Amino acid sequence: MQPFVFNTTARLICRPGAATELGALTGGILGADVLFVTDPGLRALGLERAAIASLENQGARVTVFDAVEADPSLSTLHAAIDMARAAGATGLVGFGGGSSMDVAKLAALLAGSGEDLEAAWGVGNAKGPRLPLVLVPTTAGTGSEATPVSIITVGENEKRGVSSPLLLPDVAVLDADLTLGLPAPITAATGIDAMVHAIEAYASKSANNNPLSAMLAREAMSLLGANIETVVLHEPGNRTARQAMLLGSMLAGMAFGNSPVAAVHALAYPIGGMFHIPHGLSNALVLPEVLKFNIAEEANQSWRRYAELAPLAFPDLNGEASPALAADFITGLADLSARLGLPQRLSDCGIGEEALPNMASEAMKQTRLLVNNPREVSEADALAIYRAAW
Repeated sequence: MQPFVFNTTARLICRPGAATELGALTGGILGADVLFVTDPGLRALGLERAAIASLENQGARVTVFDAVEADPSLSTLHAAIDMARAAGATGLVGFGGGSSMDVAKLAALLAGSGEDLEAAWGVGNAKGPRLPLVLVPTTAGTGSEATPVSIITVGENEKRGVSSPLLLPDVAVLDADLTLGLPAPITAATGIDAMVHAIEAYASKSANNNPLSAMLAREAMSLLGANIETVVLHEPGNRTARQAMLLGSMLAGMAFGNSPVAAVHALAYPIGGMFHIPHGLSNALVLPEVLKFNIAEEANQSWRRYAELAPLAFPDLNGEASPALAADFITGLADLSARLGLPQRLSDCGIGEEALPNMASEAMKQTRLLVNNPREVSEADALAIYRAAW
């Protein structure tokens, strides 16, 4: 066994209704002045009210920052940090999808440490300390509550990340009730996103690909595959299936937080950054073509990893691991995306063919991700994948 390091969230609470007891469940670790980071959509729905009330019932003063947008910008992050400092925040809550949690992570770090963000970009460069941090996901997709990564949009369309165990929260709360009203397209896209996390973690070329991540990725695929069609197509109010999706998303987050993702994410980032297409859908759009590209080079053995995942996601796909089974797995993922009602082509999302070369150039900037891909990806390869997905 090769040496590895495995970091994850210190405390996990997985129970429907848990967010309504957030103050008691977090045991005062957030202190007297809490910055509550969320987005305007959730605020309009009032989804955060019970969680905030529970914090206030424990004696906390809560300041709400609700300006987080999809693919949060650098200016949004700085606004959250400024509000944290102005409020004298002693702890932060990230409440929402991956965007809100990512902003809360970096705001807790930078408000707590005062360090320079420019020096913190990349892997292992953050110094800390950070303020106490609690994360509450409202989608079953990013797994951000269990990953040491925060992604921010810099400039017009560049995605830049900070990766450090310092960004892992003190507590994560998984409450299926928060996901019950999620529209079907968002439930579908975030669910596929979680599946991508498990797939890429399992096949990652990272030197830190490890038995724990592999085990978690496999269990995530089983949970997600068994429940995604239930919550999207058949029984959107099924709390048991919703809780299973949240757990699957978190397990996939644990997996890729230690065995990092690769080319699917690298090629998805320009789609989100340039065209403001949600991250989960961006991943879904390029997933089949990236996996086809990977297994076309049999020597890298990625086909074996995909074949091993096939019966976990799709029980009707069984038999010995083989390139043919891996190809069936890829077809199964594409068919699942179509059944869930997601757009299937880049052109379906209003992306013109003339944009593809620039997208390929932007994707090559994601070196921290591309290095983990089972097969090396050149700019010409990235362009060919985009064209196949267009």
